[in-house]
Amino acid sequence: MPAITELAQIAGVKVVDLKALGDDRGRFVETFRTEWFPERAWGQIQSNRSDSIAGVLRGLHYHFHQVDYWYVLQGTVRIGLADLRPSSPTCGASAVLDIDGSVPQGLFIPVGVAHGYYALTPATIVYVVDQFYNGSDELGVAWNDPVLAVEWGISEPILSERDRKNPLWRDIDPAKAPV
Repeated sequence: MPAITELAQIAGVKVVDLKALGDDRGRFVETFRTEWFPERAWGQIQSNRSDSIAGVLRGLHYHFHQVDYWYVLQGTVRIGLADLRPSSPTCGASAVLDIDGSVPQGLFIPVGVAHGYYALTPATIVYVVDQFYNGSDELGVAWNDPVLAVEWGISEPILSERDRKNPLWRDIDPAKAPV
């Protein structure tokens, strides 16, 4: 079993240090198992792939129902996280971590934690979710919200039109805020 540690800044976010087995032919990495996360009943599972050119920022997104598990296949990304859960002991906290695809790590992101990534290099991420895609469960908050203060270390990312329109945390309709 890999080493799984909870991120100090945000309750429930877990970094998974995976084990790579390799020889002169290449390497093998077991990237995900449902039993690594017993707090979540993994039912319907969908796997997705996201490719980004350097300079792209995707997020910050959050869900009411969906848990994400990310694995960086290639490249280096800076992951930004912000806890939007009012009942969480770390509500309002943010964290940033860099993950390089050459070092096998996974990231478990619970419901209500806003998440996104900035591609420091061209990058590919595969992510497993525990619900089928549902557009009504795909919400966002501004990547540069001054209250959340995610320390991206950047000023002019390439954003989608949707992510450019994400509201500040204080402006999120209460009906669309995590509970």
